[in-house]
Amino acid sequence: MDEYRLNIIKKSSAEINRLQLLSVFFDDEVIYKIYLRSQVIHQLFANNEELEIEKLDLFHLQFTDSVIELLRKIKKSNEKNVSLIYDEIDLNEELIDRMAGTLVDQKSFQQDKQKQSLKVNLSLRKLFSVLSDLSTDFPFSKNINVFSSKYANDFYFDLTTNQFAQLINFQDKQVYTNVYATIEKKLMGKLCKYDFRTEFYIGLKSGEQVIEVYKFLETDSHYLFFPSRNLFLFCDLTVLKDLDTSTNLSEKGKIMQELQYKNDKLKSNAAVLKTAIPHEVLSLLEDSYHKISDINFLNHLNNFDVQSNILKTMLNTDLF
Repeated sequence: MDEYRLNIIKKSSAEINRLQLLSVFFDDEVIYKIYLRSQVIHQLFANNEELEIEKLDLFHLQFTDSVIELLRKIKKSNEKNVSLIYDEIDLNEELIDRMAGTLVDQKSFQQDKQKQSLKVNLSLRKLFSVLSDLSTDFPFSKNINVFSSKYANDFYFDLTTNQFAQLINFQDKQVYTNVYATIEKKLMGKLCKYDFRTEFYIGLKSGEQVIEVYKFLETDSHYLFFPSRNLFLFCDLTVLKDLDTSTNLSEKGKIMQELQYKNDKLKSNAAVLKTAIPHEVLSLLEDSYHKISDINFLNHLNNFDVQSNILKTMLNTDLF
């Protein structure tokens, strides 16, 4: 084999290798078929010295080069877009990490709910004694307000000012009052009946104001504790009917969960986008494949300029 022919064969092998790498990257059937057909054409010239080697060179010049350049341009555009997606993912991950560092522990919240329930139950029992004995003793357990101060921002649900006002509204004739606390009369009666056995249900907030809602262990009744006024009233849950209390996640926990879900979707989108090929390009490549698969293709190679020009025109579009 003369050196001129050998150089064209080597050059053709290099083109075929580049096309193979792109077919692996895009993992698309039509590109793989073009690679296989190009390989067949290459082998045809490599094994038959009587064929005009210039036709192989012309095939790559008119077709393969344009396909490779087009696919490389798409690959570069896709990688740029994927890079932007991963920049967003990285920013979300940084935010998740920062929030995780300041996140109030969920386990601690569950444990402290039990402690707070005990404090409130003991305080109400003591308040009953104080009111019954007309005593001036302070009825509340030590640090009873610490719980809301610690957990309100992360775990309490937001109310409108109107909802908040409805919950704490009462008439004087409905309550017992002393210098330390105000409690609904019927609520005190029910607490006595069920031996002050209640548990923390949910926390509510509106601006800087907070409410703790408690549930009776043995009946489906609820009451509220409004720490700012040491106020205890039955809690009408219908006021909260539009409030989603189904999640136990803190506010930061919810945001972190949403960011993680968003990142999962972004990663999925990035995987698809990485190898995406515009429909117009796929149609053109499919058409090109059929043309180079024609048994008389080599005989009409000189007439392949039109297809070549279409491929080159595609390179200058704004599809990608």
